[in-house]
Amino acid sequence: MNQVVILAGGHGSRMKSAIPKPMLEVLDVPMLGWVIRACEKADLRRICVITGYKSQYIELYLNDKYSTALQSERLGTGHAVMQAVPFLKEEILGNTLVLCGDAPFMDSETIEQARRLHEAQDNAVTVITAKLENPYGYGRILRNETGITAIVEEKDATDAQRKITEVNSGAYWFKTSDLIELLGGLSQSNVQGEYYLTDTVGLAISNGKKAGAYLSENNDVILGANTRKDLLHLNEIARQKVLDKHMENGVNFVCTDGIIIGTDVEIGAETTILPGTILKGNTKIGSRSKIGPNCIIENCIVGEHVNLNYVQAYDSMIEDNVKIGPFVHIRPNSHIRSGVKIGDFVEVKNSVIGEQTAIAHLTYVGDSDVGKKVNFGCGTVTVNYDGMKKNRCEIGDNCFIGCNTNLIAPVKLGKGVYTAAGTTVTKNVPDYALAVERADLKMKEGYSLKKLKGKIDKE
Repeated sequence: MNQVVILAGGHGSRMKSAIPKPMLEVLDVPMLGWVIRACEKADLRRICVITGYKSQYIELYLNDKYSTALQSERLGTGHAVMQAVPFLKEEILGNTLVLCGDAPFMDSETIEQARRLHEAQDNAVTVITAKLENPYGYGRILRNETGITAIVEEKDATDAQRKITEVNSGAYWFKTSDLIELLGGLSQSNVQGEYYLTDTVGLAISNGKKAGAYLSENNDVILGANTRKDLLHLNEIARQKVLDKHMENGVNFVCTDGIIIGTDVEIGAETTILPGTILKGNTKIGSRSKIGPNCIIENCIVGEHVNLNYVQAYDSMIEDNVKIGPFVHIRPNSHIRSGVKIGDFVEVKNSVIGEQTAIAHLTYVGDSDVGKKVNFGCGTVTVNYDGMKKNRCEIGDNCFIGCNTNLIAPVKLGKGVYTAAGTTVTKNVPDYALAVERADLKMKEGYSLKKLKGKIDKE
């Protein structure tokens, strides 16, 4: 069986991070999550993650889905893999892939192609490599006529070796049985006094075993982050890759300033995404819609011909031909049906809004089931919380809710109900009735003259 060891024990002290470095995010996904996804896509699901600094964060993220092993001392990459030996011995037949948990752009195609080369050449170890114009800081790949001979770290390299542009990605395929044997032969005889996993290449060759290298077509597989500037660079690369993918699929961008789209977002052709828009999670947007400017849409299903302008929407469904905004908040578990129009300064929460309903402005609709072709006047509030529990309102088709109406849940309005402006509804209203609740208007003539006397005299 093929399996994976992911090195994720790094502190990232230069990041000044309170969490392990592999848990820092690229496009809202921890770098470790990117690596695990690549493994899963390559159909590798037996995984052991090597933890270290504040390991509880990684264990919480993995949620018992994969094995972990703790590296309590930081004695190098070889030492980190040593912590997985009990895991490796459970499946000693087959191959083991070793990956870095802070190299988010390792891809499933590189993993699979490297494995095929590894097996075809019957190698004990196969290093995944890339070529860089500026290889500073990376381990250099040393080759001869028959193949790879060693990997030399930057600090241990000669001037001539530092000119080599083929570098180690930090990812390797091993025969599992050979990996266990090679780990036992590592020493700390280097500048850093650490156990280098790179030394397994030379060790394998000296033991009469085969070593090879797979040069990836994706040079980004080597990219990691040691500083916040590096992390920003990773986010910029990932962001542009996602934008490029959507443009290839027919999505339109007038300007990409401030646009961030998550890796799992789906967008239909001929939809336009305007500046400042952030699309996150498992969001799906239909064709020929316009999203933005300055929208945040997370885990939402959005239909076709939808126009969202300055909208924040979370965990909700918005059907076709809906127009929303500006300055609208769609909170979780809302369902906005087709043809709805929602104007400025409206909040909808945990509610169903029926077809062709209009909520023009300055309205709160919470915990409500609203029928079709309802009109909400300005300032309407569904009063859904009594201080102890939430209650629902039910509003029938073709209702007309007058301005500044308060609907005190639980309450039901039948079909075609009208409410007069300023009404507070505390009882169910039958079909086609008018609800009016107003106290008699009382006037005290001359009342303000006494209050304003001083001010009027000055004028």
